[in-house]
Amino acid sequence: MMGLGSAIGAGLFLGTGVGIRAAGPAVLVSYIVAGVIVVFVMQMLGELAAARPDSGTFAAYGRQAFGHWAGFALGWLYWFMLVMVMGAEITGAGAFMGRWFDVPGWIPGLVCVVFFSVVNLAAVRGFGEFEYWFAFIKVAVIVIFLVIGVLLILGWLPGHSAVGLSNFSPFAPSGMSGVAAGLLAVAFAFGGIEIITIAAAESEDPGSSIARAVSAVIWRILVFYLGAVFIITALLPLSSLGEAQGAGDSPFTRVLAMAGIPGVTTIMEVVIVVALLSACNAQIYATSRLVFSFAGSGDAPRAFRRVSRAGVPYVAVVCSLVFAFLSVALQVWGPENLIVILFNAVGGSLLAIWLMIALSEIRLRPRLEAEGSLTVRMWGYPVLPWVTVAALVALAVLMLFDATARDQVVTVVVVFAVLAAVGHLIGRRRDRTAATRGE
Repeated sequence: MMGLGSAIGAGLFLGTGVGIRAAGPAVLVSYIVAGVIVVFVMQMLGELAAARPDSGTFAAYGRQAFGHWAGFALGWLYWFMLVMVMGAEITGAGAFMGRWFDVPGWIPGLVCVVFFSVVNLAAVRGFGEFEYWFAFIKVAVIVIFLVIGVLLILGWLPGHSAVGLSNFSPFAPSGMSGVAAGLLAVAFAFGGIEIITIAAAESEDPGSSIARAVSAVIWRILVFYLGAVFIITALLPLSSLGEAQGAGDSPFTRVLAMAGIPGVTTIMEVVIVVALLSACNAQIYATSRLVFSFAGSGDAPRAFRRVSRAGVPYVAVVCSLVFAFLSVALQVWGPENLIVILFNAVGGSLLAIWLMIALSEIRLRPRLEAEGSLTVRMWGYPVLPWVTVAALVALAVLMLFDATARDQVVTVVVVFAVLAAVGHLIGRRRDRTAATRGE
């Protein structure tokens, strides 16, 4: 449920129209390509995490595969990305709730962060229960949407005739260039699904929990995303789609309104806020566990290893909450387009993280086979892992030809290079210290 909840966010409810407008019905091809890439990355990550559960997740595997520099750079890049996402989610949720209560958005944002502070400082079981029900609401809405959409397409609702697939012609109005543009728009829609391996590391049986979660979440995400996009494309004219500025413009809202559901805009606003708050809560959890893991490997102060009687790394949680409060403060004193600035830092970071996961699996697979610890296996090793690497590199090249995406790639390359250099220096200093103590 956490994997589903993390990947089903406000981007699905508000941003789906962007990809459809770029590629037309052929955006389904874009989603399939992106989905296959993510399926392969998740299967590789699941293989590593089931064999060696670690709340430091891909940072730990990068370190094991390539050395200290890779773990340091990968871990802190992911932490940076999650902090950016967390700030954007609080900003977005606060803006919605501020309009409900006619108050500045930072006020409800602050209330939510205080509430999340209590949730995340309690035992991890409480966090899991809370996040489960948040995710359940989003999943339930998607299921209801899929059922109503199918009934509308078939004309089985009173007062509606069958629509069929009339809006699917032409299928690719902009040709392959439109599919490529659609791929850029949807490539990172599945971002967040990787958080399940962080959470599963704290479950009662990490190995089996990760195996079950990875196998289940992959096909469910594909069904939900592809099903939702199929219904939207079939029912709404291409010319009417684009980036939604609010819940009323969401393709989901418009489809449900076709079925005559009363108060659908308000319902979708509540769902979008739940989606944002759920993801924000998950980011607080994930960033705290990452810092906790960093402290264990010497990449963060040892103080972050302290845990409460309930086993919660409370110092690391407080660190994450500080940044959550900071994101609320930026709503008051930050730039007007804060949410756009924060989200622009995410796409390139995800690309680098997925690429490093694939390379780590390729490097570590022979060791895991020798250990006999594989309970989840990536298919077609080593061919499909290398196909995944090639696909991610091709996506990076495609982003370089897009004016907006180009800045993301360049920025992330520079940040990753700096982090890798710092990690290399820290690793060398640690090796020298260890050698001196050994003498």
